[in-house]
Amino acid sequence: MFLCAPLLVLGVIGFFCWLLFTLAVFALPTVAGVYAGIWAFHTGAGVLGAIVVGLMATAVTFGIGQLLLIFVPWTWTKLLIVAAYTAPAVVAGYGATHGITLMAMSSPVWQTIFSVVGAIAVGITALLRISGMAAYTGQPGRT
Repeated sequence: MFLCAPLLVLGVIGFFCWLLFTLAVFALPTVAGVYAGIWAFHTGAGVLGAIVVGLMATAVTFGIGQLLLIFVPWTWTKLLIVAAYTAPAVVAGYGATHGITLMAMSSPVWQTIFSVVGAIAVGITALLRISGMAAYTGQPGRT
């Protein structure tokens, strides 16, 4: 048991880091869905209605982003769309990394440094994944 516990902890930390990097792309649709669900609950939709509204808002937000990336012809507009989807991922990366560093180290300066590094890493990963979702619409006939 003495040898298994540290390996288990490392495995769990690795799993959550993988999960964070994988799901960082969906930070904006998730936040939109959560806020829409909270709004629906507080306006009297009930728990089930709030869940349905939240899931629909999440799907619509993600779908609109994908459609905009496909059909907008200007590169600068695509960059703005990618930045809008990347910004919440950076905030989520900072929060997740800061939560881990709060448990791992006592110095607030190093906590902040590692949190910023984690936010940058998550932001770059989300930027690359979202940019990869954007379809390249070059001119036909050119390679």
